[in-house]
This record gives sequence, structure tokens and C-alpha cells, in this order.
Amino acid sequence: MNDLASAAVPGRTRAAALQGALRRAAPALAAYAAIRLLGVAVLAVWSAANGKDWHTLLTARWDSLWYTRVAEQGYGYTVHLANGDVHSNLAFFPLLPWLEQGLAAVSPLSAADAGLAVAWSASLAAAWALYATGERLHGPRAGVALAALWAALPVGIVQSMAYSESLFTALAAWGVYAAVTGRWVWAGALASLAGLTRPVGAAVVAAVWVAAAVTVWNERAAGVRLRTALRTHPGMLTGVLLAPLGWCGYFLWVGARQGSLTGYLDVQGGWGNGFDGGVAFVRFLWQLPPLAGLGLAAGVALVIWLYVRGVRRGQPVPLAVYGGVVLLLALTAKGYFGSKPRLMMPAYPLLLPLAVGLAKWRPVRSWLVIGLVAAGSAVYGAFWLNGSGPP
Repeated sequence: MNDLASAAVPGRTRAAALQGALRRAAPALAAYAAIRLLGVAVLAVWSAANGKDWHTLLTARWDSLWYTRVAEQGYGYTVHLANGDVHSNLAFFPLLPWLEQGLAAVSPLSAADAGLAVAWSASLAAAWALYATGERLHGPRAGVALAALWAALPVGIVQSMAYSESLFTALAAWGVYAAVTGRWVWAGALASLAGLTRPVGAAVVAAVWVAAAVTVWNERAAGVRLRTALRTHPGMLTGVLLAPLGWCGYFLWVGARQGSLTGYLDVQGGWGNGFDGGVAFVRFLWQLPPLAGLGLAAGVALVIWLYVRGVRRGQPVPLAVYGGVVLLLALTAKGYFGSKPRLMMPAYPLLLPLAVGLAKWRPVRSWLVIGLVAAGSAVYGAFWLNGSGPP
């Protein structure tokens, strides 16, 4: 039983179940923390050699500055660029700045450092959710490998920045896990919080809704009446109703503030973002040198293959829907291409086939591979963040 499962168990039994879940997850959390600490350590050394401050790179660049400004000053800040673009802080969903503001109010931390504390704490919560998912589907070794692989992604350094990716992945992964285990109220509540964190929160809503629809469809196909099916799955209707509240609430609030139902889309358009079905992505590939374009296309093909591989291996519906929607939104969005690896980072179900494969190897061999990947990720993250970094 994992910690979400323990929510249904009263008193001391619930506490014991939570402690047991944490003990089982401890190796995954230790591996995750070690990989991320390696990344931060390499960043610190690299930054010092370049005359930069690693702490500033993690807390006061790009999106982290926008989140901090929302936490300190609220919404309404806008930058008008010479090329006509209009960058409004309404593009940034509110949960992370709310947490920054709240933590800074009750502690000596600045809003920026509060964002870093939230990100680091949330990244551990995400690693726990990934372990729980892998353990449930393929056993403990797959759970540990899944958490370690997520930590060692090439852009894994973002997990250690005052960005919203770690917070979103924690909420999304636990929400999807709750849907997999049939804890519908948890699933809906976590989906709603994920929807207050990033636009891609819509993927968690889709996972909850489709999972609920498939569950009801299967019950009806077996001859069960709808009312009986809903009683058989307590909390399902509540979870379905809760799931979209966060995402829709912020979308509608921005629309009301902007005086247009499409206000949030207009704000994103001012940043040069939006969805064009992948046209901008194909155009970007076409403009690259041939070898670079082919290499990038091969990388995208690999990502799609991992998704298909996971689905064909029987991934539960919530995982398959969530991973597919995150991948689809990342690949079909226009805007700066350098952001795409970061946008795909929450799509952890793509790593499940790799985690299962590593779990079948001898421990020495699998950890050697993970260690080499982690070292490469640490070096790349330090290079990336000291250079162009994640916009």
C-alpha cells in the first residue's frame, strides 16, 4: 500500500502504511537526491569557474524571475518588446507564486529562495510518485529506476530550479497514480491543483476524465447499470467534477481580466506561444543543417516510439492518456524550440519502458548505466545553465 492508498485507512494503521510506503521508496528517493545533488555540485563548480553564482542561476533567471515577481507584486506586470511582442505575467499559472508568497511570509526566506525550497521538496515528492507507479506496475526495481532516470534527464537541472516543473510533476504523478488506483477524489483534487500550476495541467484532467469514462464503459459493457457503477466506484463523480476546476478557473479568470473568453490564449500569443499542430516545429527542423535536422528528428521519433512501446505493453489508461497529451502539447506548440525538452520533462510515462528494461539487468550493470547518464546530465545541465539555459 502506498501513501495515497493509506488515505482510506484510519488512525495508526494509516500512519503505519505511510511509514511503510516511505521505507520502500527510500532507495528511490536516495538515488534521486544523489543524482540531483551531483547536478547542483557540478553546476556550482562550473559556475565558479565562469565567475557566476550557482544560486543565482537556480533562482533568478528566466521564468523564476517572473514567478518571483508575481509572488511579490501580484499580476499585472507587462513588458512590451521592440518586435511587437507583449510579455504579460498572466502567462504564469498561480500555484507556485502562491506557495512562494506563503512560505516567504512565515519564514526568513525570500520569495526566490522559497521557490527553490518548493521546487526541491516537490521534486522529491515527484520521485516518490514515480517510484510508487513503477513499483505498482513492474516491481520495486523498476520504481527505483524510473525515479533515477527522471532525475538524470538531460534537462534534469530544471528540477532543481525555482521553476514550476517539479511542482507540476509531483501533483500530476500523484494525481495519475490516484486514478490508476481508483482513488477518484484524490485524483480530481490533485488534477485541479496541477491545473493551477501549468497550462499542461489539462493533461491530468484528461487522464482523470478518460479513465473514469473507460471505467464506466467497461461496467456498462458488463451489464451494470450506471447508478450501480457509480456506487461501485465511490468518489468517481466528485473526482471528475473537481479535476478541471483549477485549470478552468485560472483560464476564465484571465479571460475576465482581459475582457475576452480567449484572454489566456491572447496572452500566450503575446509571448509567441500557441498551438499550430506542429507546423512551426517542422519548419524549425527544415531550417537546420541536414545532419542536425536528421538527428533531432531521430530524437523525436525515439520519444514517440517510447510512448507507443509503453502503450503496447499495457500501460494503464490514466498513464497512457497523460503521457500522450503532454507529448502532443509539447510537440505541437509553437514558440522557442529550446523549451521543448523542458516541456516534455513531466511526461515521465515515456521512461517506463527504459526503467523496466534496466530493472531486468544485474544491479551493477544497471547502476553503471544510470551513473553514466547522471554524470552526462550533470555536465550538460551546468553547460546549459551557464549558457543559453532554459528559456
